[in-house]
Amino acid sequence: MTAHPASTWEAHADLVVVGGGVAGLTAARTATRAGLRVLTVSKGGPTDTATVYAQGGIAVSSGYDVDAHVADTLAAGGGLCDDAAVRSIVAAGADAVAALADLGAVFDRGRDGQVSRTREGGHSARRIIHAGGDATGAEVQRALNAAGMPVLFGAAASRVVVDGTGVQGLVVLSDKGFGVIHAPTVLLATGGIGQLYSCSTNPPGATADGIALALAAGASVADLEFVQFHPTVLFAADGVGRRPLISEAVRGEGAVLVDSHGDSVTAGVHPMGDLAPRDVVSKAIAARLRALGENHVYLDARRIDGFSARFPTITASCLAVGIDPAADLIPVAPAAHYSCGGVVTDVHGRTVVPGLLAAGEVARTGLHGANRLASNSLLEGLVVGERAGLAATERAGLSAEVGSADLSVHEQVSRASVQATMTAHASVVRDGDGLAAASAALAAATSGIPRTVTDLEDAALTTTATALVLAAAARTESRGCHTRLDHPDADDHWRRPLHVRRTPDGTLAVMTAVPSTSTDLDLVPTGAR
Repeated sequence: MTAHPASTWEAHADLVVVGGGVAGLTAARTATRAGLRVLTVSKGGPTDTATVYAQGGIAVSSGYDVDAHVADTLAAGGGLCDDAAVRSIVAAGADAVAALADLGAVFDRGRDGQVSRTREGGHSARRIIHAGGDATGAEVQRALNAAGMPVLFGAAASRVVVDGTGVQGLVVLSDKGFGVIHAPTVLLATGGIGQLYSCSTNPPGATADGIALALAAGASVADLEFVQFHPTVLFAADGVGRRPLISEAVRGEGAVLVDSHGDSVTAGVHPMGDLAPRDVVSKAIAARLRALGENHVYLDARRIDGFSARFPTITASCLAVGIDPAADLIPVAPAAHYSCGGVVTDVHGRTVVPGLLAAGEVARTGLHGANRLASNSLLEGLVVGERAGLAATERAGLSAEVGSADLSVHEQVSRASVQATMTAHASVVRDGDGLAAASAALAAATSGIPRTVTDLEDAALTTTATALVLAAAARTESRGCHTRLDHPDADDHWRRPLHVRRTPDGTLAVMTAVPSTSTDLDLVPTGAR
């Protein structure tokens, strides 16, 4: 450790929540109602979350449909879902949505007064509820923000402080400088990793902060190699950064994917056609683009009556670039969208580090496996967020004291370099040579003490990219949304999650066994980086 000047502020809490999206705010509200002192920190503003951009809806089932929803989730997950976790989370969906409705969330209803339901890729039934047509996430965020949970905005987590008994608190960088929050429990709800890539649907703050924080604290991550690329993101020749997605619900309402010749992109690829799981559709588009030497295909939504009323957000995005979905084909291409893996937790958000919890996209509960089923993400955030808030009560009353605000030395590569490397070598399709090139590029990282939010983010991106490339190189097969051109078939030997963790000397390595305690490590000798 390298000493940092004394912190300029400090606070005490029973639970610190890092992140202000659906999982974080649900956990904060639940823990507060259970009597805990909760402090939520968010490096952005009240709407700078991935939750806001979730268009499609919430996959929610009850009664007889739970079994079918579980089956659809397992089918999409490519053999890597945790069956018990899937059933646990799916079965709790109806109650979680009811609690959200009690907060004031308003969902779209049909003429019969019942909540409207649509269908998305991989689903065998119309079970997706939505709000504002295609603004479900925005409505979820609005309802949670309106609940009045206090949030310290503009505060970036720097380090989770851990000793032999578990979490002691969090070091935070805000406009007041570095501060310390003494707390026996920290919940990571930091969202995704989209900024690893040049183009994604994620907000600018999706810089994999929680992955890096968890690894530094001694937790493991798994399934990072399974990055879901949304197959239909609004294409722009010079598009970088966050791009608007064209919700899967558009295809659920009858839109079809065609190439520049007007031919179907998915015909003969999968029995569900354009509503196949996202990994299938993304790979079909990528294959067609390679064959034609082009950079986008088209979504034909002209057959959908009342498109602008059903999809107002998408209509506005299209009109902003001169496309009228009612009259024009919509140019689309895959872009980084969702991390199926993350910090390894149980279905209550607990990690192997006492007092360290994770929920939402940053976590790996076993729900998504090798490929997330559409609209299961808000479901998971609501269900596991609430459970994590309750799990935080297990350490209530424990004393917690951060001894110092010392900061670790981090390795980092510039963000532009990370994004160029990952886009070129670890995108929709990968191969061994490309992953080796990515590993070499990331090995050029320089060491330093992050003193700004940008430094913290770039270091987190470098760490996460390194872990992802390690796992992708080790997984010599194609499964779910991990496609190896040099290993095109699935291999039952790899029908298991690959965990990555820091070794005692601080390097990252792939583990051959799942850890049950903080000392249960079985590291692949040649996998270290």
